[in-house]
Amino acid sequence: MLLLILFTLVSCGQNRSEDIEPINSNINPIVNPNPNTELSYLALGDSYTIGESVGSNDRWPVKLALLLKKAGYNYTQPKIIAKTGWTAGQLKAAINDANIQQKYNLVTLLIGVNDQYRGLSVESFRTEYIEVLNKAIDLAYNDPKNVLVVSIPDWGVSPFAKNRNRAEISEQIDLFNKVKREETTKRQVRFIDITGISRQALNNDLYIASDGLHFSGAMYQLWAEEIINRSF
Repeated sequence: MLLLILFTLVSCGQNRSEDIEPINSNINPIVNPNPNTELSYLALGDSYTIGESVGSNDRWPVKLALLLKKAGYNYTQPKIIAKTGWTAGQLKAAINDANIQQKYNLVTLLIGVNDQYRGLSVESFRTEYIEVLNKAIDLAYNDPKNVLVVSIPDWGVSPFAKNRNRAEISEQIDLFNKVKREETTKRQVRFIDITGISRQALNNDLYIASDGLHFSGAMYQLWAEEIINRSF
């Protein structure tokens, strides 16, 4: 009887230790939800990621982290490296300047709209994007499964673009997204297409921020929901 009790106590202790994983362990949060594990999140991007013209709680990475927490993933608030106007090359430089030592359980990447807006070539964008994507993978414990790439939304639907050639803008956005999808899937990283969702903002003020160019918190909520539905 005494041996049986000791065996039972040892077995229970082993089960408890297996249920609790170390903080910031190299796990794939997409397939390993565990409320006892604190997960880190890095969001890389431009004005859409930093949430130009919306409050900090309306940024889509913040909304995504909240949805993930509700789904049982214990995420900390996301660290955001993003700035309005950044191209892929500028984001790459900013990552280098930050000299990030930490690794993250989840890294999201949304970049490219300013490359298109400034009239940069698709091939020059491809070169810069590949480097940024590789950096994102490295920061995610060098595990492609821990990275999510989000497509470029279509700013051509905004009031800011009403006197521009909206069809041409959409065609260019699609071309840049084609490059992103190609290079993303080559590296076995998930590619989340929110471009079609962004086009719901055409003539719908609910989805447009106060500056008439960027998207609102309501639109970012749709993106966050699409990301979690497609990836987790």
